[in-house]
Amino acid sequence: MKYSKHEAKDYARENMRGIWAAALNPFSADLTLDEAGLRSNIRHWIDDLEIKGLFVAGKQGEYWSMSVEERKRNMVIAVQECAGKAGTIMSISDQNMDTALELGRHAQECGADYVVVHAPMLSFCQDRSEVLYQYYKRFCDELDIGIAMWSHPDSGYLMQPEECARIADLPNIVAIKYSVPRKMYARLTQLAGDKIQVSTSLEEDWLDNIEELDWRLYLCSSPPYQVQTASDKRMQEYTELAFAGKFDEARKVRDSLDPVREAMKRSKPAGKPTAFGKFWQQLLGQVGGRVRPPMLELTEDEKSSIRAAFETCGLTL
Repeated sequence: MKYSKHEAKDYARENMRGIWAAALNPFSADLTLDEAGLRSNIRHWIDDLEIKGLFVAGKQGEYWSMSVEERKRNMVIAVQECAGKAGTIMSISDQNMDTALELGRHAQECGADYVVVHAPMLSFCQDRSEVLYQYYKRFCDELDIGIAMWSHPDSGYLMQPEECARIADLPNIVAIKYSVPRKMYARLTQLAGDKIQVSTSLEEDWLDNIEELDWRLYLCSSPPYQVQTASDKRMQEYTELAFAGKFDEARKVRDSLDPVREAMKRSKPAGKPTAFGKFWQQLLGQVGGRVRPPMLELTEDEKSSIRAAFETCGLTL
């Protein structure tokens, strides 16, 4: 650990900054984790694209399809490849709390910087506030590492800003990935932005959130390595311009990526987001790989449509 539990907020405020990406995991033809492919992708993301941190073994990484041992191995690989060059935040999310705590202890031991825990599914629960507080409090009581909350519609509900602000008082809660409407994350920023870093994954809103909400952390999704190449780092460019207060210039660069965003939206099959992301990576020269069930693979016709969209999107390879 690079900090104590009670230093977690200050450490994260200083070091958890810039663009962080959520890593897709490449799986081989036999559906085993392609460790060499993952290492190659991480090196490209950090060395070529200058991504400042990686969100590992989350939804993008298909954590729900992986064994506990695979998830632990996933963390170790990321720590090894990121060491000294980029930060790591490990998803320890699991509906079984003992499993999540086991993963959290492993993250601490293997040298991760932070962990993230998504809000649990709460069947038949009408009054969630105290349940959620006690849920995150247990993680804070039993782990020393900095912890990020994560609220998204997949839990069946959204944590309210006031609920998150209360949890933000806990000593090693350092951030939240808040996949909610803008009104909600703006409200939480107002309530607790001095205690934790609030972020959301929609790349199109990143610049506005820097300018209007004074955000300094993009946490996190796959656009940082899907709309950029080693010779075309426009997301990094507009981020640096915005951090420097050059918002007019930043908007011009951001808006120049609209053809890329439109190509991705136009060609992405509604029921195959993960397979789409991996195939887009492959077109960029990264390692894509297979998806694990129950996610579906792309058809050849879908691949052809995606390839055609990619070829006209304007990214420079």
